[in-house]
Amino acid sequence: MFYEDCCSVHPGRFYIYPQSLPQYLPIFPPPVVPHSSPSLPCTMAMAKFALMLTIVLLAVLMVESNPKVIVGEATQTEGQYHLDRAGGYGQGSLNFYQCAPQCSRRCSQTQYKKPCLFFCNKCCAKCLCVPPGFYGNKGVCPCYNNWKTKRGGPKCP
Repeated sequence: MFYEDCCSVHPGRFYIYPQSLPQYLPIFPPPVVPHSSPSLPCTMAMAKFALMLTIVLLAVLMVESNPKVIVGEATQTEGQYHLDRAGGYGQGSLNFYQCAPQCSRRCSQTQYKKPCLFFCNKCCAKCLCVPPGFYGNKGVCPCYNNWKTKRGGPKCP
């Protein structure tokens, strides 16, 4: 009798229906439904935003990687070092993309390869020239030769 008044058996579930609540209450909670994934327009908008952000960043990096040309600081001695076609050396005789192979050549016989390459690339980016040979010959490129550290030592290898 009590069982008939408070509980009812349904296939696979037990329900309690007390007299104070008019609705059936399951003893076992219903299964949890996972949240649906974002709608397609939202993911497309995020993908477009990510693509545009990537393109903008690449454009900024390309602009920043080009060497800066400073107008108005040319001296009279600068003209004699540009594009030394006879020997292929001298200030301004290289393009910025030629610095890495020339510095690899210059630093190939040193035991301190990493610092040599670091400073050689830095000097080449500024002077656009790397002296011939593995050591010395800095007189060919005065910018390379005259760039000094804070202590007065040579900065370029």
